[in-house]
Amino acid sequence: MYRFLLTPRWLAAAALAVTASVVMVFLGNWQLHRYHERSAINDRIDAAATGSPVPLTSLLTRPGAPGKTGPNPGEALAWTKVTVTGRYDPAHEVQARGRTVDGSVGFEILTPLVLADGTAVLIDRGWVPPASGGAVAAPVAPPAPAGMVTVVGQVHRSESKPAPIGHRDGRLDTRRVSLPRLAAEMPYPLYGAYLLASSPEPGFTAIPIDHEDAWQNGGYTVQWWLFALMALLAFAWQARKEAHGDTPGAARDRVSEADRAASDRAASDGSAAAVVPAARRPE
Repeated sequence: MYRFLLTPRWLAAAALAVTASVVMVFLGNWQLHRYHERSAINDRIDAAATGSPVPLTSLLTRPGAPGKTGPNPGEALAWTKVTVTGRYDPAHEVQARGRTVDGSVGFEILTPLVLADGTAVLIDRGWVPPASGGAVAAPVAPPAPAGMVTVVGQVHRSESKPAPIGHRDGRLDTRRVSLPRLAAEMPYPLYGAYLLASSPEPGFTAIPIDHEDAWQNGGYTVQWWLFALMALLAFAWQARKEAHGDTPGAARDRVSEADRAASDRAASDGSAAAVVPAARRPE
């Protein structure tokens, strides 16, 4: 009954269905991987709220040359809570403009913290509103504390899509916190990530850390796997219809057969009508 599956047309359809199903399974697996990654990030964010910080130097690789950054810590270390001790260097402070907190646009102020070994890490001390005069008006931020300070913060990776670095209002000015570009403006090696201060100083607003939408990736995972199953079921359904003659092609054949049968009956009726009168002729 299913010998037709060995014909070139059905073999090609089977190959297409299997290929589509395999691709969809791989897409579902990738979404599942992203689900686990984002769930791990959310776990670190939650753990940082209550957990004890670890020393920065035990987590991130020490940078080497002045004007360069250390290695990017990767997504696996993002948002980990760390502690670090050093002295602030306000001469190389950075203002990141166009940053939004609770719907308001302002600035994030990042100040290098120089460690005892001569390396530095940027500390995002928090958000401040612009001065009166518009969203780009120079902000008034509290000065960095003097002397040795210990900062507790969460690891933030360097932002992508690097923006130009300018000088404005006595600070380095940028739109995005691109550490490789900022490091070139500083006289010491810079760590490959910066820190969001967990307890900002008075005058600053803490930078919120939003959870990743892991459930969206979980939903996409199920969706792609269902599509993969549907591709195989659609092929099986079409094959079953073909095997039982329930296809558009078979329907057209039955119509043709009905037409031929009607023609045969008409021809037969015509022959019978011709014979009957001939039999009744007088002799």
